[in-house]
Amino acid sequence: MRAGQHRLFSTITSVLLAVAGLFLFFGGAWLMLLGGSWFYALAGALMLVVAFCGFKAPKLAIRLYAAFLVATTIWGLAESGFNIWNLEVRLLLPVGFGIWMLLPWVWRSTNSWLADKSVLPGAVGAACLVLFVSCFTSYSINGTVPDDRMAAEGQSDPAAKDVADADWQAYGRTVGGDRYSPLGQISRANISHLKRAWVTRTGDVQQAGEGTVAGPDQGHEFNLEVTPLKVGNTLYMCTPHSWVVALDAATGKVKWKFDPHPAMADLDKNVYLACRGVSYYRIPDEIQTSCRTRIYSPVADVRMVALDAETGKPCDDFGDHGFISMRSYLGHVPHGFHFITSPPLVAKNRLITGGWVFDNQANFEPSGAIRAFDATTGEIAWAWDAGHSPETWKPGPGDMLTRDTPNAWGVYTADLDLGMVYIPTGNAPPDNWGGSRRPFDDATSSATVALDIVTGERRWTYQTVHHDLWDMDLPSGPSMVELPGAGGEMIPALVQSTKRGEFFVLDRRTGLPIPGYAVEERRVPTAGAASDDRVSPTQPYPAAMPSLTPPDLKEKDMWGATLLDQMICRIQYRQSAYEGQFTPPHVGQTTIVYPAFYGVVDWQGVTIDPERKIMLANASYLPFRIRLEKRQGLEKTGILPKWNGTGDEPAAKGNALAVSPDYGTPYIAYTSPWLNPLQIPCKGPVWGTLTAIDLVTKKIVWQHPVGTTRDTGPFRTHNNLPLPTGMYNIGGSIVTKGGVVFMGATADDYLRAFDLATGKTLWQDRLPAGGQATPMSYEVGGKQYVLIAAGGHGGLGTRSGDYIIAYTLDGEQGAASGQ
Repeated sequence: MRAGQHRLFSTITSVLLAVAGLFLFFGGAWLMLLGGSWFYALAGALMLVVAFCGFKAPKLAIRLYAAFLVATTIWGLAESGFNIWNLEVRLLLPVGFGIWMLLPWVWRSTNSWLADKSVLPGAVGAACLVLFVSCFTSYSINGTVPDDRMAAEGQSDPAAKDVADADWQAYGRTVGGDRYSPLGQISRANISHLKRAWVTRTGDVQQAGEGTVAGPDQGHEFNLEVTPLKVGNTLYMCTPHSWVVALDAATGKVKWKFDPHPAMADLDKNVYLACRGVSYYRIPDEIQTSCRTRIYSPVADVRMVALDAETGKPCDDFGDHGFISMRSYLGHVPHGFHFITSPPLVAKNRLITGGWVFDNQANFEPSGAIRAFDATTGEIAWAWDAGHSPETWKPGPGDMLTRDTPNAWGVYTADLDLGMVYIPTGNAPPDNWGGSRRPFDDATSSATVALDIVTGERRWTYQTVHHDLWDMDLPSGPSMVELPGAGGEMIPALVQSTKRGEFFVLDRRTGLPIPGYAVEERRVPTAGAASDDRVSPTQPYPAAMPSLTPPDLKEKDMWGATLLDQMICRIQYRQSAYEGQFTPPHVGQTTIVYPAFYGVVDWQGVTIDPERKIMLANASYLPFRIRLEKRQGLEKTGILPKWNGTGDEPAAKGNALAVSPDYGTPYIAYTSPWLNPLQIPCKGPVWGTLTAIDLVTKKIVWQHPVGTTRDTGPFRTHNNLPLPTGMYNIGGSIVTKGGVVFMGATADDYLRAFDLATGKTLWQDRLPAGGQATPMSYEVGGKQYVLIAAGGHGGLGTRSGDYIIAYTLDGEQGAASGQ
């Protein structure tokens, strides 16, 4: 290579080092002033010296850089240990520069490559060795369910006594919500023979304009989150645009399809287009009706429809020719401010539902009251309204339920023998400022509320967050399980999962913690909250149960693609208000919220094997940031429009500031996931886990990262190396008598099967779209099937689609297994 070319490459090297050095030096100096690490400023200064020496004394530059690389490796180990994800972000860029400098045409002062660069190979090799060794670090908790427990001969599921083993009659198979299938044809021994039996496309896809992302669904989250039901030989499900579809369970052939034609005025304003499921109910024989077996499904324009399960036609004796309006008794409901995404709880001739209320728009939003309707006629039976006296009443024409009360948007569960439905509540809006909340709001928010199914009377309440300022609402109903007491008696229990990653184990008769599953009130941060708000000094913690709550963040936990953007995250950490979990939102200063309101455990809740007493929970880890600002200045400048009186055009929608307007309060809120300028999370892997917890010993049996980065490439290209980081996940798992756990949920578009005993992945299938739904299992024609909806999730950014995919054992294995 000619001398001029040598000089060119050497100049390029010095310039790149100088740019990186300047960035690190000035950013590092800023970080030091904020009380953070000194390493970045020193590293930047040394890189500047190396860049300068590269022009005049390349041999010295090489030696200085080798020393820098050794020091960086030692520093990385001191901060991270042999953690590949944390070491990678610290070492990848320096190692990359080092490998570049090893090239013969970069920084040569003599004709001897070895004489010029003798010290650098050792430094690069040491750093690479450290990275290589760290690749073998385990992020799992390894353990095994004992063989006697795996025999599945324990206490059965009382909620399943009237449900055929072959069926999946409610969202969680039963109204108890444990998501356990008593079918055992598919087992750990033969899971490798699981094959696709059929694939059906619903036809309901995201509506986009020709050749562009624009179109009717632009600006909405389009999510196929449905878990179908199976009754007899038929599957029942709903789609994001509120279609209701019945399929032949053996073939996937469409039996009937019903489109309720939701009003475009609502579809246009709804933030989400999603339906998690429908409800099946058989009207008791003593009640006169021509529509005995029914499918109830929410409609995106705030209606509920009842369909004949056999024909798919509306039940004429329900409401107005098959429909009831959920706007009734709510007063003015702006379009998009209220809709239902979860199936109603239907039992004892009651259809019980709440709904989603648009977060963070105002403090005078529609009521979050729970309403029960006659399942036959659609007539209102009762409303549980925390702000009314009495709180359980039957509103009449012209009556309005109390505005702004806590709502309950997730799936409800029930104990039919006790006659109770269990409601997971959110908080009174807005989420991050509670200065105008009323005593009944604070008493019933972020809580499990037990109501009498028939009368609506409140039996008990158990709160999981006091005066919730972090949107830690309960997104799913609790799961039922029978647990042994101290004297060997079986206690009817429930497990309430939370976004915090905590699990409250309560006696479902009384709402009190079961003996041996104590809950403690622990002190939490209180400083820095808005002066016109209040903060609870303590919060409840299930002291006896394992927790999936992540450790409090430290500056050294910050992450990025390189050392450069990681430094930005460290600066942001130091600039933010953060004293650990429950740091109250600050006014005028960004507050880190972790765990955050997208879960640890979100609407998927938990899965419980009622015989083996093993609970399964998949978790996600992503910090968010909140900043409150006084609204007066923003309204004066016109940046934030004033409330227009209708709310049909919420200021948050389409606003470049992505602001939550919180009308009626002194503040607005900026809320976003914590990503650096490269849109890389500021908290590194592991991002997703699957955990098995023994509910008897109260210990984690096993925990493993779940999911890879395969489909999380730059600019949402869905192409990447499949790094085993664990991935963000939305959607639940199921467990079968065969000892197999099935879960989609992860952002890498797979359905996986895990060994219940060890958590080891036994089988996986690549899905054509994101599997952000909870699977289900059923039997028909002597074969056990596993089914999942693969349609993607707009919020998670997975591939969109309309696929319903069923799996069964291949012919030979299925015949050999029997039932």
